[in-house]
Amino acid sequence: MKTFAPKMVLFDLDGTLIDSVPDLAYCVDEMMKLLDMPVRGEAAVRNWVGNGVERLVERALTNDLNGKPDAVLFARAMPIFNQLYLDNTSGRSFLFPGVKEGLEHVKSLGLRMGCVTNKAERFTVPLLKDLGVFDAFETVISGDTLPVKKPDPGPLFYAAGWFHCAPHEALMVGDSISDVKAARAAGFNIVCMSYGYNHGEDIRNYHPDAVIDSMVELKDLVKPS
Repeated sequence: MKTFAPKMVLFDLDGTLIDSVPDLAYCVDEMMKLLDMPVRGEAAVRNWVGNGVERLVERALTNDLNGKPDAVLFARAMPIFNQLYLDNTSGRSFLFPGVKEGLEHVKSLGLRMGCVTNKAERFTVPLLKDLGVFDAFETVISGDTLPVKKPDPGPLFYAAGWFHCAPHEALMVGDSISDVKAARAAGFNIVCMSYGYNHGEDIRNYHPDAVIDSMVELKDLVKPS
């Protein structure tokens, strides 16, 4: 098995650290009810998440992964969803098994740790705090921290600059094609979780450097730098 000796490890949030779909699905369905439209259900939402809440709302309104709704409808829907999600950010969400052990292992090696997500800061910080992992990270780069977000490599370059770390000394842990594309473009190594959100596709199809089923396996993959 391939091993890594990075100086910095960045973790994606949704689908990597946290299963946030139960809260997102609740908010989508409540939004749809308020718009007098059909609810979509958790299974559909699980295939739609990963590109920020704006894209999630667009997909929910059109019932299509690639859909673009009417602009007037989207303008009505977005504030409804935002308020619902502010009120329901973490109550149904949970850490995936093995996450705490994986984070503790990386921390025990003295490596720098950050979280890089496409979720807006107003949702990201409460979610990390409520589920008890906010303090694991020296920096949190959210979807609205910069003008760009994953799969653009900008957030990863930003994190590397924050930690004064060269890209070849960095490791990304994610779950989706957006994470793989961002890591490749930034020159990072990339480990993906098998259980994450990748629009129904097997993440192995996108050839990350390693795929693991639990963050406990980081004990075998990540070594002292």
